[in-house]
Amino acid sequence: MEAQSTALKKVQSGLTPLDELLQGLRLGDNVVWQVDRLEDYPYFAHAFVDKAISEGFECVYLTFAAHAAILEPRNGLTIKKIDPTPGFDYFAGEVHRIIEERGRKVCYVFDNLSDLVDEWATDELLVNFFQVTCPYLYQLDDVAYFALRRGQHAHSAIARIRDTTQILIDVYHVGGNTYVQPLKVSGRYSQQMFLPHLITLDSWEPVSRSGDAAKILATAVRKPLNISSESIAPWDSVYRKLVQNRESLDDWSPISHETKVLKEALSRMMIGNHTKLIQLSERHLSLGELLRVRDRLIGSGRIGGKAAGMILARSVLLSGNGEIDFSQVLEEHDSFYIGSDVFFTFLVNNDLFEPRLELTKTGSISRDEFAKLEQKFFEGRFPDEIMEQFRGMIDYYGQAPIIVRSSSLLEDGFTDAFAGKYRSEFCANQGSPEERLNAFLRAIKLVYASALNPDALAYRHRRGLGEGDEQMAVLVQRVSGMPYKRYFFPILAGVAFSRNLYAWTNRIDPKKGMIRLVYGLGTRAVNRVSGDYPRMIAVSHPNIRPETGMEAAKYSQRLVDIINLEENTLDTRPFSEIIKGNNYPVLSLLTSEIADGYLRDWFVTSSASSSENLVLTFNNIINRTALVKIIGEILRRLEEAWGQPVDIEFTAYVDSEENIRVNLLQCRTLRVPTLTGPGVDIPKELPKEQVLFRSSRAINAGMVDKIGYIIYIDPKKYAENVKIDTKKALGRVIGKLNNYLRKKQHKVMMMGPGRWGSNNIELGVNVGYADIDNTAVLVEVAREKAGHTPEVSYGTHFFQDLVESDILYLPVYPDEDGSDFNTSFFSHSPNVLGNLLPEFKDYEDIILVIDLPMATDGASAKVIADPKTRHAVCFLEKGQIQKTKIQKKGKK
Repeated sequence: MEAQSTALKKVQSGLTPLDELLQGLRLGDNVVWQVDRLEDYPYFAHAFVDKAISEGFECVYLTFAAHAAILEPRNGLTIKKIDPTPGFDYFAGEVHRIIEERGRKVCYVFDNLSDLVDEWATDELLVNFFQVTCPYLYQLDDVAYFALRRGQHAHSAIARIRDTTQILIDVYHVGGNTYVQPLKVSGRYSQQMFLPHLITLDSWEPVSRSGDAAKILATAVRKPLNISSESIAPWDSVYRKLVQNRESLDDWSPISHETKVLKEALSRMMIGNHTKLIQLSERHLSLGELLRVRDRLIGSGRIGGKAAGMILARSVLLSGNGEIDFSQVLEEHDSFYIGSDVFFTFLVNNDLFEPRLELTKTGSISRDEFAKLEQKFFEGRFPDEIMEQFRGMIDYYGQAPIIVRSSSLLEDGFTDAFAGKYRSEFCANQGSPEERLNAFLRAIKLVYASALNPDALAYRHRRGLGEGDEQMAVLVQRVSGMPYKRYFFPILAGVAFSRNLYAWTNRIDPKKGMIRLVYGLGTRAVNRVSGDYPRMIAVSHPNIRPETGMEAAKYSQRLVDIINLEENTLDTRPFSEIIKGNNYPVLSLLTSEIADGYLRDWFVTSSASSSENLVLTFNNIINRTALVKIIGEILRRLEEAWGQPVDIEFTAYVDSEENIRVNLLQCRTLRVPTLTGPGVDIPKELPKEQVLFRSSRAINAGMVDKIGYIIYIDPKKYAENVKIDTKKALGRVIGKLNNYLRKKQHKVMMMGPGRWGSNNIELGVNVGYADIDNTAVLVEVAREKAGHTPEVSYGTHFFQDLVESDILYLPVYPDEDGSDFNTSFFSHSPNVLGNLLPEFKDYEDIILVIDLPMATDGASAKVIADPKTRHAVCFLEKGQIQKTKIQKKGKK
């Protein structure tokens, strides 16, 4: 471990922007410059020595290399030449003798240390020299500059140098520009310290927008993990031969048969062996792209479904021909991959393999049990080799926010999406390198543990995947966006679907797709959130909204998910608060203004405008930019390549000239609900007493009969009479009922207030997938007076769960004309909750469980939903309704 300096006196570097970036040099600092070109090093060394001499410091230049002199003779500079050819022992001894003779508080400049490897033939001796010299200089309060050639040394060697030195800085060139990026600065910190900085004549500008940083680093850091072809034993023969025969790195020129066979083998090792994956990889993934993935793979194994889908989708777009040139549209994704083998190694080394094996067999775990298991994951440790690669990745990203995403082998597959089942964790990535590493480790352990969470296990078993080969790889991505005030977020984010099942008018072409668009992080597009609505865009007719007039303001986004850089956390803030001052870039493209009771799209910033009067409509984004056209073309090409409907997640950036850049984050198959069984014709004449409810807002088609149990939570009671603690417990009770009724022969329909699965218990019952996976129909009941409004949830992970599980989803509005909501039936039917689960009898006042055959002399319920008319009805059939019992109860 590096000792901590007690001497905090600052020493100037001679470069004001560098002093501002590092908060000054300190006595005892050893500064290592990793340079692309040795001619960059004298620029920093000259400035340092000139300033030190003017401040009265003794300066010594230690020269030992064959390259041109770093410093020329001048007054105040002592030049000492040392010959490294006699060997390490002699050289290190001479350097220490000079340091001892000169005493304390001396400034040193060393030649390029990489030249010592040319002389001594190993990184090991170079590192040993540094590790015995750096602490000696530190103890004497000396300040020393060293240089290394970037990319010329083993990762383990650089790691030891980084652990020993006080300051480590990368210097690289991209597109004629020079950038510096501190990788380590001991004892100092600022929010932009570890970002790449562009060197200009007047200042050093931090590169903070994600797309710009990704493009720069993709060019500057070809092998961020510095992986050798010998480092992963199972892949030695394939990877080493491919590296040696790197015939087609960046294009599609013909490759030899041997290289083709090797490429296919590496693709199966990393991407997977599903037939469709193999076909897409062979057709669209170049050898160069495959090797770039390998260069960013931590550990070994496959990269998982989510990562494979993202990479293949980008390759499809970039390799295709069409009206849109996606090389000018797509931003660099700048991702790393943690191989699936690392997951198993973690399980085995931390005694977690057996518990996982047992859970995959049983297929269930309680939420309390899972919380205890998750704690064991937190206590786990990774091998040293993997930890070093984690550190290399953290150094690469600097202080750029990242997201750690699950990418299991089964996830985002061609039959099972696993939407939202496993965790994704944002890392604000602020603080010292060690603090950032610890936050990252916590995130990856949360992702690993989520492979065993109750919802994931229930989903796998329902889909017949309980004991399948499920391994958790991890996808680490740079968060798209740029800083604004103390926040970081993208201008636009969303999800899009190549099929639109929620066509709110017959003018919309469902085959063109749909977009759910939000401002800020895309979590608000895929999660069910309270009181907030994304913009729903039909690709075929983007200006036709589901709402009319001022309803667009009511059903708009009010809250924004962002990364709070000051608090180092994921946060949610009001839109009006974020844009206060009205100086946010391209604000006029995002908003409309409420004026005189109308929405105006021609919003012009003025001091009189109030952020409270601005509404996120995205009208001008739709009308003045190519966003919808671009997303529509992405959907068309990917559905054609996949051979079936797809959904994607994306972010987008719009510049001052209204040009659009898109970061494609994810692509997977879209399960389109299909009707099974008889037709969906809704009976035209039904006795009123037979009807339980009607809906005019059905989204997916379906017919479900033989419903024997109804679980009903009255919205009015939920809103007015239920305490917070009781509301929090309802999800657990519903889960118990869900599992209990699984054993019964009749189907189940659940009906509840507002939004099932809402994160706000005031607006709906907080349940997970495992709590509702046995239901056949899920109904969201909206009582206007109770303040419950079902969200149009099409496109959320929640809705995908329902579709994949063949659960029919219906929003019902009892207060609307034509709903025919049978209030009497739900008010007076006998409650069997206490009979089924006696321990929950106290919940009978809020949870009504109706045993239909018992309550109705053998009848069951049937639901028919027709998506063409969006009409649905639920009614009783096959049996005599027990009018007498219910009516007598009502008269009492």
